[in-house]
Amino acid sequence: MRVQRLVAALLVALVAGCGPAVAATDDRVPSFRPAPPRPYAVGVRHFVIDPDGSRPLPVTVWYPAEATTPAHATTPATTRVTAAPTGSEAASGPTSDATSSVTSGRATSGPTGSGTTARPDVPVAAGRFPVVVYSHGLHSLPDLHAPLTTRWAAAGFVVVAPTYPRTNLRARDFTRADVRNQPADGWRLIRHLVRLDARPGDPLAGHLAVDRFAAAGHSAGGFTTAGMFTAGHSRRLRAGIVIAGGGLAGSFAGPVAPLLFVHGGADPIVPESVGRAAYARSLGPAAFLGLPGQGHGEYLTPGRPGFAQVLAATTDFLRWTLYDDRRARDRLPADAVLPGVTTLTTRALPDQA
Repeated sequence: MRVQRLVAALLVALVAGCGPAVAATDDRVPSFRPAPPRPYAVGVRHFVIDPDGSRPLPVTVWYPAEATTPAHATTPATTRVTAAPTGSEAASGPTSDATSSVTSGRATSGPTGSGTTARPDVPVAAGRFPVVVYSHGLHSLPDLHAPLTTRWAAAGFVVVAPTYPRTNLRARDFTRADVRNQPADGWRLIRHLVRLDARPGDPLAGHLAVDRFAAAGHSAGGFTTAGMFTAGHSRRLRAGIVIAGGGLAGSFAGPVAPLLFVHGGADPIVPESVGRAAYARSLGPAAFLGLPGQGHGEYLTPGRPGFAQVLAATTDFLRWTLYDDRRARDRLPADAVLPGVTTLTTRALPDQA
């Protein structure tokens, strides 16, 4: 417990210097092609940005793929994931939480499906797709978040997840304070993807909606996400999801973007009060999905209480902000709330249609 309090204090210290900022007031999302009505198959690929530079950035990409079999005929698959997907924010090292086998069921007719197996390097589905930059926490890796990110990909998003050089599970020179440098890595990744979309011959070329990015992340990745929303940030970044995180210095400035905060009410690593303070400081439309009595990330594991609500709410939020899906916006409150499991607070969300 003493270590957890120290870690919480260190993470809260990252917030120092954050303050309100004046931002643009136009939060409208231009119309886009309709959000997909059914789930896609999911592909996965990997590449490295600046492999010979001072901060090489391995990237995992999950994307909507051309189906080789109908979605409803997906074969159940067993994926081994951790009960706390980010490893640990504790200074003592990775979490000792037991791993569990999660058996994916058949995909449903809805946009998120109920389980997805990503296939390496299969063809990208036809069309352009909005992009979500997903940031892992301390002592973690992108693959540990696959139960969430693959489902977002099945719902029609390209999800790109960098492995941060000094905070990942296998970092040789692990440095907690390097979280401050990760928002710049996130923007470096966005610029790379804009160039990649125009690169002849790349499998993703012509498939990225490079004017429609969201940022999302858990714990230190949530702080990283907030840190991408600083004064002068590009309007390409249209939305953010901060899970079990808070704000960095300079967060929540620049062009207004809708934000969704997700936090366990009994989080011993990043107290819920940190997330609620960030929610209160953010500008423009925002929502706070609370999980009373829950800790730092167990609700990100399929089958655990709250996972279905977190998945549905985050998917609705991304469909609304990146596809201009007003029906997803309107159903978000009902999808997010399960009495006794989750609560939802909203501020300045547009009137429901």
